[in-house]
Amino acid sequence: MSFYRIIQYKSPTGPRVAKVLDDESLQAISLPLTTYELVNMAINEETTLTSLIDSLLSEHTISYQSVIDDGLLLPPIHHPDNAHCFVTGTGLTHLGSADTRDAMHAKIAGEEATLTDSMRMFKMGFEDGKATSQHIASQPEWFYKGTGNIIRRPYGTIESPAFAQDAGEEPELVGVYVNDSNGTPHRVGFAIGNEFSDHVTERHNYLWLAHSKLRQASFGPELMIGDLPPSLEGSSKIIRNKNVVWEKPFTSGEDNMSHNIKNLEHHHFKYALFCQPGDLNVHYFGTSTLSFADGIETQDGDVFEICVPEFGKPLRNTLTMTPKTPSHPIHIAALR
Repeated sequence: MSFYRIIQYKSPTGPRVAKVLDDESLQAISLPLTTYELVNMAINEETTLTSLIDSLLSEHTISYQSVIDDGLLLPPIHHPDNAHCFVTGTGLTHLGSADTRDAMHAKIAGEEATLTDSMRMFKMGFEDGKATSQHIASQPEWFYKGTGNIIRRPYGTIESPAFAQDAGEEPELVGVYVNDSNGTPHRVGFAIGNEFSDHVTERHNYLWLAHSKLRQASFGPELMIGDLPPSLEGSSKIIRNKNVVWEKPFTSGEDNMSHNIKNLEHHHFKYALFCQPGDLNVHYFGTSTLSFADGIETQDGDVFEICVPEFGKPLRNTLTMTPKTPSHPIHIAALR
């Protein structure tokens, strides 16, 4: 199966889109247009995004590796105004490995009164997480991460704030959506994402989940346009001083999820807040694999690498830890 994939990169005239030909070559479009601009053109012209891009391709090919080496890669889509990009996600959506699945089956079969809130939430999705055209399934765990200003480019850095207790990766699929002039969401495609989080803060008290998610994130480098394969297998790594200190496979796609994409999309876009005309939504679909669960403590300079072959080149980001400083309440200036 072939996949239509694009990237965004810096050019002398500003952000520009290129089609991924293979792991070595990119074919640039002939006009200085962003992915967001191309999406809106496709919506307004009532054509497919892939046919529009193909009609604009130049004969110019460029080296994919040189774009990476020169630091020119950008997120595969962005909004010109960061305030009009919502970054959100859903959790407890994946079944995980067979062992994890068996363990969860045993747990959710217990008495309701003995289940934690997290296991109750998982049970709801496991028993009723698949929406159809006639049925709205159970709503998932949902969280807010920020606006477009938290997104960091592929092969760039991800910064952990000084107050953070942990700086951990979360390898996930990302759905990308642009609303038309009427506020109707259009799914542009999917990408690999690192939904970077603070798991120590979350573990201290699950009511601090909201705090733990207010961190930077990354996705890309490639945007897959088209249908998501039902089952995906990837790997997540932490590289320290050029050595792999942790590596684990993970699965995703609807065959490996307790909720289907249709249901996750419904319970996000049922809110009018996320259906404002022209807005971009970047939504993380959840994971089942974390280095934190294996006792890994990340360090400044660690490289996160997340790879799913169908999405082309891996997503890489280098962790930067903001130095700890004496803690003082933030000064708020009062208008008088």
